[in-house]
Amino acid sequence: MSDEHNPAQVRSAIDTQLRSILADVLGLDAAQVAEFDADSGLFGHLPELDSMAVAGLLTEMEDRLDIMIDDDDVDGEMLETYGGLLAFAEAKAGEA
Repeated sequence: MSDEHNPAQVRSAIDTQLRSILADVLGLDAAQVAEFDADSGLFGHLPELDSMAVAGLLTEMEDRLDIMIDDDDVDGEMLETYGGLLAFAEAKAGEA
């Protein structure tokens, strides 16, 4: 068995990248982002993540995670919590 496609390794890589993207795009402290869990609120909870920041966040996600995000993919639910955004990024990365 090859562990080349081990979901835990893929997930942790996406998780790490996503935390880095959030810190960079929103100008958040890395320590704050490191403490995010699945229920950590994002849109509507972080003043840094406003409607203008969403576009930059999604663009960075596309570039760094090598995914395509269609307008139809974006909804409030996927941006509501860190867990929702991570699940979205994992699903998109799985499509590639």
